[in-house]
Amino acid sequence: MSSSLPQLTLVVAATLSNGIGTKGNLPWRLSREMAYFAKVTREGGPRSSSPNTVIMGRKTWESIKPQYRPLKGRLNVVISSSITSVLGQQNVTFEIRDDLAPLSASEHPALLASSLDNSLSSMEAGNVFVIGGASIYAQALEHPATTRILLTRILEPAYEECDVFFPELKADEWTQAEHTDLEKWVGFEVAKGVQEEKGIKYEFQMWVKKQDSSP
Repeated sequence: MSSSLPQLTLVVAATLSNGIGTKGNLPWRLSREMAYFAKVTREGGPRSSSPNTVIMGRKTWESIKPQYRPLKGRLNVVISSSITSVLGQQNVTFEIRDDLAPLSASEHPALLASSLDNSLSSMEAGNVFVIGGASIYAQALEHPATTRILLTRILEPAYEECDVFFPELKADEWTQAEHTDLEKWVGFEVAKGVQEEKGIKYEFQMWVKKQDSSP
């Protein structure tokens, strides 16, 4: 991996069986978990002069309500193999630049990339977070730039109706970090242990690549 490439952090909420979605939607609505997601992706990670970046697939972009996209305070990068299918939805002027095309002209920029590699090679960013969906997660997990996963583990209920899944983590590649290491990396206090909201139990976790797990 080139030293110039930014490291990738995956951010995901998944059940014990790694379910992450049902019929294109999140099976749960957890306000405290969403607040954690927003704070992590806006402010989390080592301090940098560059804004944090969120990378997502086209379907994840489309699942965000129009009034909330691009996600504020972050550089938004949308990956789509069919660039025209995304461009056609935007009422803006586009300019292809180093494989990245602007999706919006707002103060919270959004760019379009044809692949994960293209998005990284063209990017000067601080902390880079991959936020879905399943195919982008799968690509990112195999990418050498991926070093950590911020996982909200949904413990109960089981949500057996899930039809979209996060890939299984390989035990010889990933290890769960201590909660203190999670807080140290994100740079703020994170609720520890099992949380409960609307009858749903979950836990904030951080997983790291084994070769990157030592202090």
